Amino acid sequence: MRLLKLQISPTRGFESESFLCFLVENESEIQSYSPDFEKIKTLEKAVILSAKSSNQDLDFVSRFFAPNSGINEDPVTGSAHCLLTPVWSEILQKDHFRAKQISQRGGILELILHKDSQIVEILGEAKTYMEGEIFWK
Repeated sequence: MRLLKLQISPTRGFESESFLCFLVENESEIQSYSPDFEKIKTLEKAVILSAKSSNQDLDFVSRFFAPNSGINEDPVTGSAHCLLTPVWSEILQKDHFRAKQISQRGGILELILHKDSQIVEILGEAKTYMEGEIFWK
């Protein structure tokens, strides 16, 4: 099966309000994936690819594409990992993860799923690139 000619073979897929997420068989398929951003734009949602890691120090890997939002490939995406963590918790039967987003810049995240509240805690190193305030109306 080929997903809308994106040249990936998902083993499982699901969607949220903003994302289409596809699990693939292995990390190398994600690593070698060469995205066609024009085709991804036709999906109208951001695309997350994820697979179990081949590195025994990591649980899973991912890549994130959002050309409709002006981000062809995001280096490290917290919101994507908030979606991925409960999925991998179900698959791997655990609540604490070490994950890597394998974009060109990439990054490692420590993730904890608090099952009672379904809150995902994200830990790792980050660099501040912007500060601001959000006001709810």
